[in-house]
Amino acid sequence: MIEKTDPRASALRTLDTEARGLAALRDALGSEMAPAFQKAVDTIADIGGRVIVTGMGKSGHVAAKIAATLASTGTPAFFVHPSEANHGDLGMIARDDVIVALSKSGEAMELGGTLAYAKRFSIPLIAMTADPLSTLGRHADVILQLPKVDEACPHNLAPTTSAIMQLALGDALAVALLEHRSFSASDFSVFHPGGKLGAQLSMVSDVMHTGDELPLVQTGTQMTEAILQISAKGFGCVGVVRDGLLIGIVTDGDLRRHLSTSLLGEMVDDIMTAAPQTVAPDLLAAAALDILNRRSITTLMVTEDGRPVGIVHLHDLLRVGVA
Repeated sequence: MIEKTDPRASALRTLDTEARGLAALRDALGSEMAPAFQKAVDTIADIGGRVIVTGMGKSGHVAAKIAATLASTGTPAFFVHPSEANHGDLGMIARDDVIVALSKSGEAMELGGTLAYAKRFSIPLIAMTADPLSTLGRHADVILQLPKVDEACPHNLAPTTSAIMQLALGDALAVALLEHRSFSASDFSVFHPGGKLGAQLSMVSDVMHTGDELPLVQTGTQMTEAILQISAKGFGCVGVVRDGLLIGIVTDGDLRRHLSTSLLGEMVDDIMTAAPQTVAPDLLAAAALDILNRRSITTLMVTEDGRPVGIVHLHDLLRVGVA
C-alpha cells in the first residue's frame, strides 16, 4: 500500500526550496556574478540586432518566456528551438545578434549546432548554466553561473528550483535593459495594445473628447449661455476661457451652490472655480482615473500650455477598461 503524503507540506517544502534558490541567486548577483551580469547587459545593449534565446526541455520553455519578456520591454528578441536550429533555423540568427543559451548542466547536446554557429560567425554567446566548465560554459563569452542548489523535486532531478532561477535571472536581465534604455510606460504601451494592461497604458489623448465636443465659453459670458453649454455637451461642466487659456470651470456642483433667483443674471466669472484641475494629453489614463477618484470628480479638462484641447469623463475611462 502506498503511503499518502500531505500535499500541503509538500507544497510548502517546494516553495521553501525554491525560495532558497532565489535567495542564493540574489546573493550571487550581489557579489561574484555582478561583473558577468554587467557584461551581459552591456553586450546586449551594444548589439545592432536581436537577442536569440535558446534552450532545451524545461530550459527551452523558460527561454521562450525570457524572449517574450525582452521583446515586450524594448529589447528585440525571439526564441529559437535548438533542435530546429540544427535543421535550418540557424538561418534566423544574424551576425549582429547575440545568443542567450540556457542549460543547467551545460551539456544539452541539441545546443551543439548553435554553439558551433556562434563560434564560426563570432556571434556573442551568453550562457545561463550551473557549470562554467561544461561545453556551454567553455563556448560562452559571458557566463551567468546559476548557484548550485537543490531542486524542489525530492529526487533532486526534475528542473524546478533551477528553472525558477533561470526565469528570475531572465527577468532581472530584461528589467536592467529596460532601465538602461529608459524604456517608458508610453513605450511599453506600443507593445501592449490589448487586454487590461493595454487599457491601463492608454493615454488621456486616446480617450478624450475634442473639437466641437468641448464645452467652452468665454470669460464675461452670462450664466444662461453657460447652462445651455453644460446641457448641450453633456459633461456636467463648462470651461471658461480668456485669450485662449483655460482660467476656470463651472460645474453642476457650482450651479447648486449658487442656486438663487439671480443666478441666470450672473456672469461665469462670478460662479466659476478658478484654476481648475487639469491633465496633459500624454498622461496615462490610469493616472487620470486616480485623480478623478481622489478628488471625487467626474470630469477633467485636458490642456496643453494652458489651452484646452480636450475633456475626459469618468465614463470614458470605464468604457475602455481602465478601472
